[in-house]
Amino acid sequence: MGKVYFASDFHLGTPSLEESQKREKKICRWLDMAAKDADHIYLIGDLFDFWFEYRFAIPKGFLRFQGKLAELVDKGVKISIFTGNHDMWMFDYFEKELGIKVIREPIDVEIYGKKFHVGHGDGLGPGDYSYKFLKKVFANKLCQWLFGFLHPTIGIGIASTWSRHSRASGAKKEHGFTTKEKEFIWVYCQEQQAKKYRDYYIFGHRHLPLELDLDQGGKYINTGEWLSYDTYATFDGEKVELLTYKE
Repeated sequence: MGKVYFASDFHLGTPSLEESQKREKKICRWLDMAAKDADHIYLIGDLFDFWFEYRFAIPKGFLRFQGKLAELVDKGVKISIFTGNHDMWMFDYFEKELGIKVIREPIDVEIYGKKFHVGHGDGLGPGDYSYKFLKKVFANKLCQWLFGFLHPTIGIGIASTWSRHSRASGAKKEHGFTTKEKEFIWVYCQEQQAKKYRDYYIFGHRHLPLELDLDQGGKYINTGEWLSYDTYATFDGEKVELLTYKE
């Protein structure tokens, strides 16, 4: 019985080519480590700082990462990818080319008898109504179709600039942990737990590693990010652990 791994928020492509490639190589080494005992690896969003799949083109770069994913899938490791707010425009490339399932909304999944609720975490809980509106626009099929008519140099250039602005704006709003009640994903988990019990809620997006108990039982875990924390979570059939990758 292999372990299940969860990680998010690699943000490949930022802040510079040199730093992104350094982080990409580290992530590939982490994937090699995980593959030694992994049954399933969930990559839960914002793997790229920006991603848009044109019909016949994808953003250049990230070849080491994509190649490593393909290698592990070919070896029999199950990998699932969740879209995040920075890479929601994944369509069918990863599924057709790499054999990796792409998931767009939080899901319930049972793992070794335990109930999990897994997703990226953007747009959940109270507040942030401007982003929730933008997410609906970005997810609109017509908007995606129209954007696809822009030449990649123009389209990716515009979107990459917006992505950097969005991340910088989000960084200003982010803060360290104060109270559970101010953690919007924890509030979402509380609401979900009142409707249906899960043992674990696993999310990213927050850019802060967190392990918080829920009032009605169960636990919310945030996997943090790889710009500064290098954190991930594992489940071995008994418990979930939040860990830091150290070489």
